[in-house]
Amino acid sequence: MPIYAYKCGSCGHAKDVLQKIADAPLTDCPACGKPTFSKQLTAAGFQLKGSGWYATDFKGGSGGTSAPAATPSGDTSAAAAPAATSDSSSTAAAGGCGASCACH
Repeated sequence: MPIYAYKCGSCGHAKDVLQKIADAPLTDCPACGKPTFSKQLTAAGFQLKGSGWYATDFKGGSGGTSAPAATPSGDTSAAAAPAATSDSSSTAAAGGCGASCACH
């Protein structure tokens, strides 16, 4: 059975009530007796613990891929992309074409 949080609009009395889902909501305040007792919106309180499906199936990230390893110096910018040079000999050796072609 769920626990519902109630609060009185008149006197401010708050109370947690264990009720069935099918039960009618309470309306009369147990402290002052006025019909201003209403349910409050609360956050769900649960945690995923242990070695269940979440820890074993999705721990590495999305799609089962792991994050790229960092370089020993800790600088990932140099490892992420090769340095661009304006030297036409390096582009000619890599692709066989000059620096003025449309593919580079």
